Amino acid sequence: MNIPSPTPPRQKRVSVALLLLFILLGWLFFFVYQRPPSLPEVVPIPVTARGDLAADEQSTIALFRSASPAVVYITNIEVRRNIFSLNIHEIPKGTGSGFLWDKQGRVVTNYHVIESASRVEVTLADRSTWQATLVGVAPDKDLAVLQISAPAEKLTPLPLGESHNLLVGQKVFAIGNPFGLDQSLTSGIVSALGREIQSATGRTIQGVIQTDAAINPGNSGGPLLDSAGRLIGVNTAIYSPSGASAGIGFAVPVDVVAQVIPEIIRYGRLIRPGLAIAVADDQIARRVGVAGVLVMNVQPGSGAEAAGLRATRRIGGEIILGDVILAVDGRKVSSYNDLRNALDHYKVGDTVTLTIERADRQMQLPLVLEEVG
Repeated sequence: MNIPSPTPPRQKRVSVALLLLFILLGWLFFFVYQRPPSLPEVVPIPVTARGDLAADEQSTIALFRSASPAVVYITNIEVRRNIFSLNIHEIPKGTGSGFLWDKQGRVVTNYHVIESASRVEVTLADRSTWQATLVGVAPDKDLAVLQISAPAEKLTPLPLGESHNLLVGQKVFAIGNPFGLDQSLTSGIVSALGREIQSATGRTIQGVIQTDAAINPGNSGGPLLDSAGRLIGVNTAIYSPSGASAGIGFAVPVDVVAQVIPEIIRYGRLIRPGLAIAVADDQIARRVGVAGVLVMNVQPGSGAEAAGLRATRRIGGEIILGDVILAVDGRKVSSYNDLRNALDHYKVGDTVTLTIERADRQMQLPLVLEEVG
């Protein structure tokens, strides 16, 4: 039997040395060729101190914090019935804005925001949602009042300002829910005063404020504020070929709002002064050569009858035209819309002097205004 000879001590030492050499070379290879390159040293950039905000920034921030709790999100919900299953579905028809009028939970918005709604929801700034009931509307002024049952501690009404003394160029702010983006603030200036826009009924709203503060779909019914955070108008319409803000927005002036809203709250509608007459359509009046408002009928027992205003009548086969109203207290009127706008400056019971044309002769006729439907 062959027995292997033991490895000489010297050869064993050489083998161990070679093994250690190979291990060392392997580590060197790894660190030289396989280790990722060293990363550059990153030196932190110090944050520059902001310092105090500018005075106008501070005032805008304060204005938003003060006024935004009064601005609400309005959802117009329509009820539809499936013609196949007869199931009833509630579908959001549209959204808009509004604002808290008083601590009793009354909310002001545009009439067109809640028009034809089956149900209306009001979401406050704290995200709580309340079902609203309709107090009343004034479609000719595009205004409406809703009622919610939120507790008084959740309600922060806006302070009222004035619109008769506004100046072109002064700062204004709009808060609302454009495209559903609630509690959005935009700013601008009063671009023009005394504009006219059409309401949902086709009547013109006079004395409207024009602003370049961005107003978009969803802003309707929200407040327009002055730099003191006071309500000066209700954002109502925009002029835009694209449907988005083009820098031309319109707001119903607060002087009109302050007159209309208390009447809606008290009576559920706007109490309008009138003459208790029926007039000819403007186009028909023009066809017969009339340049004012042609009286077609006078209500029996009315102030107009007592004043002697004459209606259009037929005598035999001939039609005798009635009186033509040319002015109210010197304010010229050439259409029914002009007449209604002129009477908006008065209250029921006021006496006005009409300038009329009768049988090619002008005359003055005083009469007392009365409530009309």
